[in-house]
Amino acid sequence: MTSNQIPAFDLTGALPVHATEIDSLHRRLADRADHDELLDVTYRTLDTPLGTLLLAATERGLVRVAYEREEFEQVLATIAQRVSPRILRTPTRLDDAVRELDEYFAGRRRGFDLRLDHSLSGGFRAEVQRSLPTIGYGHTASYGEVAALVGRPRAVRAVGTACATNPLPIVIPCHRVVRSDGSLGGYVGGADAKTTLLAMEGAA
Repeated sequence: MTSNQIPAFDLTGALPVHATEIDSLHRRLADRADHDELLDVTYRTLDTPLGTLLLAATERGLVRVAYEREEFEQVLATIAQRVSPRILRTPTRLDDAVRELDEYFAGRRRGFDLRLDHSLSGGFRAEVQRSLPTIGYGHTASYGEVAALVGRPRAVRAVGTACATNPLPIVIPCHRVVRSDGSLGGYVGGADAKTTLLAMEGAA
C-alpha cells in the first residue's frame, strides 16, 4: 500500500444504531447543554388537527408557534437571528405547551396559562397581540373593535398587520379577529385553519 492510499475497512460486522438510541443520545446532549446554560432556545413539533405545528421556547417562555405553511426552516432561521443562534430540537421547556395545546384541541381547555416570551414582537404590534386574549373563547371581535380596545380607533390596518405577524397563533388568539362585515379576514395559518378554530370554539 502506498502512503497516499486509504485502507478500506470491513464494516459488515458493525452493530446497527437504532433510532431510539439516537433519540436518547440527542436528549442527553440537549439536557447537558441546557444544564450548562449553553442552550437559549428549544423547539419541537406537535401533530394537531390543523397539521404539524412548530413550538419554540426560551427560558422566559413560549416564543413561537408556527404552521407548516410558514416553512419551519425559515421560522427557525428567524428565531436564530432575532432571539439566539443557540437553538436545539428538544422537548425541554415545552411539556406544558404541548399538554395545554392537546387539551385545547380536545375541547378541554378554553384559555392558556403558559409563560410567554414576547421577544419577536414590539411596539404597537406587541400591544395589540397582548390584548387579544381578552377576546373570550367562542367570541370574535372586529379589527376596528380591537383598535378601539388598545386606544387607537383609527389604526384598523395596523391591527390587521399585528394579527398577521402574531408569533404565537392559537395561544394568542388572533383567529378571533374578523372583519367588520363578519368575514374572516386573513390568518397566518390560512383560511381553513381559521374556520376550523372558530368552528371548534363555537364562534362560527
